[in-house]
Amino acid sequence: MADAAGLQDSRTPKAERYATDGQIPRCRKTRFFVVLMLFTGMANAYVMRTNMSVAIVAMVNHTAISDDKSSPQSKERDGDFEWSYKLQGYILSSFFYGYVLTQIPFGLMIKYYGARHFLGWGMMINSLAAFFIPISARSGGAIGLCVVRFIQGLGEGPIVPCSHSLLAQWVPPDERSLAGAAVYAGAQFGTIVSMPLSGLLAHYGFDGGWPSIFYVFGLFSTIWCVIFIWLVQESPAASTRISEAERRHIIEAIWQAQPEQARGSIPFVGIAKSMPFYAILVAHAGQNYGYETLMTMLPTYMYRVLDVNIQANGLISSLPYLAMWILAIVFGIVADCLIRRNCSITVVRKLMNSLGQYGPALALISVGFVHHSLWLTCVIFILGMGLNGAIYSGFKINHLDLSPRFAGLLISITNCVANLVGLLAPMVAGHVIDPKPSVENWRIVFYIAAGMFVFTASFYNVFASGKPQWLDFHCFQK
Repeated sequence: MADAAGLQDSRTPKAERYATDGQIPRCRKTRFFVVLMLFTGMANAYVMRTNMSVAIVAMVNHTAISDDKSSPQSKERDGDFEWSYKLQGYILSSFFYGYVLTQIPFGLMIKYYGARHFLGWGMMINSLAAFFIPISARSGGAIGLCVVRFIQGLGEGPIVPCSHSLLAQWVPPDERSLAGAAVYAGAQFGTIVSMPLSGLLAHYGFDGGWPSIFYVFGLFSTIWCVIFIWLVQESPAASTRISEAERRHIIEAIWQAQPEQARGSIPFVGIAKSMPFYAILVAHAGQNYGYETLMTMLPTYMYRVLDVNIQANGLISSLPYLAMWILAIVFGIVADCLIRRNCSITVVRKLMNSLGQYGPALALISVGFVHHSLWLTCVIFILGMGLNGAIYSGFKINHLDLSPRFAGLLISITNCVANLVGLLAPMVAGHVIDPKPSVENWRIVFYIAAGMFVFTASFYNVFASGKPQWLDFHCFQK
């Protein structure tokens, strides 16, 4: 118990810990702005990631690849490309091949060069590449499209490790559950924006409909990159826009929540032997497989099994992510309240992660049996994905508990492995449902994803921890 006094599970009263010359600075303006920019950046990243899931429904000639020529979908306007479900799976996965390659390199470089420019310029590459998607598909076919999506993945790679690193520098410990949930809930907000607007643009947009998806979102993403690079700075110590009171509040709050620790090199051996780290890694992998299954395949399921047209498809497919976004914030508030009321961080992380992964597993097992009812299907998906929002106060923020200094590196490793697992999801689904996307085959897709959720959540509950692991501390960059 002696070593717990200085750890993040410490229970020193907030007023005493954060006191600065007898006062508690309450200004949060600058760090709120940083969190807001990270939130919109994450939303922007997921807009660029998910718009292909809706666009590909409009791009493909479903009549040509379907065995059922009299299906309701055949009466709608078909796309130009005769891509099988297997090939569609590979196209949807191509983004993630580029995405995983940049995770660990950027996680290592953040320690020496900071996170701000990697995030801003990486997303700029992602944004500009979007303008080349229509011409690459029309001129280069599936291969050309995969190349451009691969480049987009390379550019988006820094988003998670860089966001984690900036959160470690800008957010005090007892605000991290909510701040982390807010930032990473940007993924759901981006999906909420992307799917319905992509559906509308695919039907009513210019240049044949679906190309306008990438032109419009590419433009907005480019504007965000310019604002981020211009206004966001690396740390409170480096910021020229922060008040001195808020600067001292952030720095002292983080320092006082940690023991005096060594600032040596990266503890690769310690990380490799750490079961709490492996608990995060396994949970992250299961989350990505289940999440990518739904994110990439849900519009196709709605279209092929439930006969939802392209205009309504994007809106209906986005509803589960709306629930996830709202509940992620709610769970973040609850988690921070529990920590402030002396509940162990370890217990809070495991509780939230259990809600976040067992919940969607039950939904996936159930949904294949209610395909006769669109509203029941929607309710189950909404409930399951809503509960999934709790993971942002579970394993997703747990890297910061283990090591603020190396949080960017830790999440780059887990995110790399998780996305290697996640990129298999659309490929596996494509193989299972090809050539006949029957309800029985879709159930298999959902069972596999549910099994991943259950196994990885259970592993996390056994081995996870909320205590610092390597007695290190983040050295603020000047």
